Amino acid sequence: MGDNKDAKLRADAQRNRERILEVALVELTHSADVPLSAIAKKACVGQGTFYRNFPSREALVLEVYRYEVQQVSDAASHLLETRAPDRALREWMDRLTQYAMAKAGLADAMRQATSSCGSLAGLGYEPVLSAVELLLRANEEAGTIRPGVTPDDFVLAIAGLWQIDPHGDWQSRAGRLMDLVMDGLRVGAPGR
Repeated sequence: MGDNKDAKLRADAQRNRERILEVALVELTHSADVPLSAIAKKACVGQGTFYRNFPSREALVLEVYRYEVQQVSDAASHLLETRAPDRALREWMDRLTQYAMAKAGLADAMRQATSSCGSLAGLGYEPVLSAVELLLRANEEAGTIRPGVTPDDFVLAIAGLWQIDPHGDWQSRAGRLMDLVMDGLRVGAPGR
């Protein structure tokens, strides 16, 4: 019976941690200087729970970034389980767009968090590249995109995403860009 109680506590602790990260993403996107106590309050956790999970602002910001990267990466396999490969790829591109805009909003907080420890370059690149590879491979096997597209090709093709102003009409601009990339990937696909 003790094992069941421990498992429930671990699940509760995990939910608290995820709720803190979700709230922190929203709040830090709006303001890099949001008080940590405000994040804890909006996440409905006490100060002790908050600081047990994130002992400093830097730890929270870096974990928000890692958390978002992991969410984007994990979405690739989940989408492939429930959608055709080309639909999964296009929906994943929308998720990547949301990530890019959130990352742009977090830029000040990340800059502050890494001022003493270096940069975030590489922290999220590999998981995203793995997700791209998974999606491209599934689409190539299904014949829904042209053969031979590499993850590096894909990243170069969507590079314009990071030029879009996250404070403007980013949804429609990013949607048009992702549609253009998807259309380009389909040209020469054997299954078309």
